[in-house]
Amino acid sequence: MTRVLPVLGIIMLTCTLATSQDTNDKLEGIDIEEVCTDRPGDEYFRLDTEGDCREVYRCDNAGENGSTRLASIRCAGGLAFDIMRQTCDWKTNVKNCDQIEKIQCPSGLAFDIMKQTCDWKAKVNNCNEKEKPRKVKPILKTDEPICPEGKLSCGDGECLEKELFCNAVDDDPNRAPECDPTQCALPDCFCSADGTRIPGGIEPQQVPQMITITFNGAINVDNIDLYEDIFNGQRQNPNGCSIKGTFFVSHKYTNYSAVQDLHRRGHEIAVFSLTHKDDPNYWSSGTYDDWLAEMAGARLIIERFANITDGSIIGMRAPYLRVGGNKQFEMMADQFFVYDASITASLGRVPIWPYTLYFRMPHKCNGNAHNCPSRSHPVWELVMNELDRRDDPTFDESLPGCHMVDSCSNIATGEQFARLLRHNFNRHYNSNRAPLGLHFHASWLKSKKEYRDELIKFIEEMLGRNDVFFVTNLQVIQWMQNPTELNALRDFQEWKEKCDVKGQPYCSLPNACPLTTRELPGETLRLFTCMECPNNYPWILDPTGDGFSV
Repeated sequence: MTRVLPVLGIIMLTCTLATSQDTNDKLEGIDIEEVCTDRPGDEYFRLDTEGDCREVYRCDNAGENGSTRLASIRCAGGLAFDIMRQTCDWKTNVKNCDQIEKIQCPSGLAFDIMKQTCDWKAKVNNCNEKEKPRKVKPILKTDEPICPEGKLSCGDGECLEKELFCNAVDDDPNRAPECDPTQCALPDCFCSADGTRIPGGIEPQQVPQMITITFNGAINVDNIDLYEDIFNGQRQNPNGCSIKGTFFVSHKYTNYSAVQDLHRRGHEIAVFSLTHKDDPNYWSSGTYDDWLAEMAGARLIIERFANITDGSIIGMRAPYLRVGGNKQFEMMADQFFVYDASITASLGRVPIWPYTLYFRMPHKCNGNAHNCPSRSHPVWELVMNELDRRDDPTFDESLPGCHMVDSCSNIATGEQFARLLRHNFNRHYNSNRAPLGLHFHASWLKSKKEYRDELIKFIEEMLGRNDVFFVTNLQVIQWMQNPTELNALRDFQEWKEKCDVKGQPYCSLPNACPLTTRELPGETLRLFTCMECPNNYPWILDPTGDGFSV
């Protein structure tokens, strides 16, 4: 499965000097003096509304002998120039491509972003708004009234109090429907009533027991040796391919030359946000634009500085597992993210298989802040089944499950960790063989050498079987889209794509770029990359580090 490359660019402030022949041709025949009469020198405007909405101009007195000339800038690919805000932004956010110049309201007036016109300043209450919000609209025009006075009709004809209309809560009238297997078919859709059904109706004994090892956070000198130790290239799945893992990468302190080499060796790279802000509510209550900047921005940084050009970064995980509700998943669909891996499922007798969000989640919204999506989204959920942390599974003590291995706070010794691994393997293997997720922060495995040793011992023990595979999240989805029995897995092509790692690291000595950015005043950070050093340290408003250059 290949991600369709999204239209990605540089958010907000990144533009480049436009010097193309097309630009020179466009300026032929333009009366510059007439265009620039009474026009402020710091205001950008368009010469026409044709094209892709990326190129704008301003008047500049730096021509020969102090003459006026037109200086132009061109937003990066995938962006457009917002004429009202005078900056580049994601194309979907720019609503004024048909506008030649910024509207200058007369003295005493202000621009009302909601009404898109000038009004008396005292009446304008949205001067801090960046754009007119996108809303789902009720049915307003009907031949006969559908609802009683004070209520509005939703798209399905249901009447709802005006103040509750389309509120994204449990009684959301636009919520996703319950699973309908007749309308949900692989490879694009998968659901079941309780989430435990095996894809393809395969008997459990013929299902490969997939195990995913995932890591969250920055990749750097603190943990590269750990990853080298676990994924040493010598440990092979039953199909002859080396075991693989999934890395959810956060930006700050990440060594992108190391990310590039992990990708070369067939591991999956996914995103864990750009800023990793430590306020959990920022994520739970994030706007569409917050999620866009954090996740699409993080992917842009990885693709550029780890030189990943194959469109394979298609997954994400929310920091602190703080799911962002419908806004997060709307952004994911728009930006061609294929899956999320942030939602947890409570510990149950039978684990849950991953599912698509076209239909309602097959389990209660569990975990932090309870802000799960309520509506239908064309996105896979690689659900995190909680682990059973009980030291003695035969003793029916009441202990809640844990989603990250390092959140199983009762693990204090290597022996306890070993028992947890094998008990939870058996829970999956002896029931419906839903993928077993082992999710870590590298620092926990490095805190005690016995933890690392027990994990490696467990991996090697499992590889002694002929029906256990250590795969990436993407490979789980690939198998689910094309369910294949054990006896045919040796030739399962989707798992063969990066089977044999060839070649050498892209560079032996990466650039260690000492960089600053206005967004992090006083900080100098090193960016390790095999690519050229950027001008600034990439951050939320400038993910490529190019800055705003004219």
